[in-house]
Amino acid sequence: MPQERTLVMIKPNAVKKNSIGAIIHRFESKGLRVVGARLEQLSKEVCERFYAEHKGKFFFDELVQFMSSAPTMLLALEGENAISLAREIMGDTNPEKAAAGTIRAEFADSMTENAVHGSDSPVSARRELEFHFEQDQLCSC
Repeated sequence: MPQERTLVMIKPNAVKKNSIGAIIHRFESKGLRVVGARLEQLSKEVCERFYAEHKGKFFFDELVQFMSSAPTMLLALEGENAISLAREIMGDTNPEKAAAGTIRAEFADSMTENAVHGSDSPVSARRELEFHFEQDQLCSC
């Protein structure tokens, strides 16, 4: 199985609920390692650049407002098939459709405030990790 890295963001609603540790535990208990982490208050401008592919969509402004409203925990995770495994642990983007036991089923408040973001492909993982982390901020574990 290939070793991969992926970006996961613990969104402001989950940070406000003091759920960072519980969420990280979900990933670690399935074999993913944290190789980079930072708690950061993202600016509106950073959020607009990060979510630029969604500009013009009905949810863009609400998403940018929410993501810049409070601190976000940025995580670089590494492990075998990290991208697909992290997405499985997170559950469906729509918390109403998320399987029981997934992060979104347990911690999400709505479709926008769905507790976590995760890269959806190797291409987006690389882009998203480079967006939020310098190479020397990631550990080789």
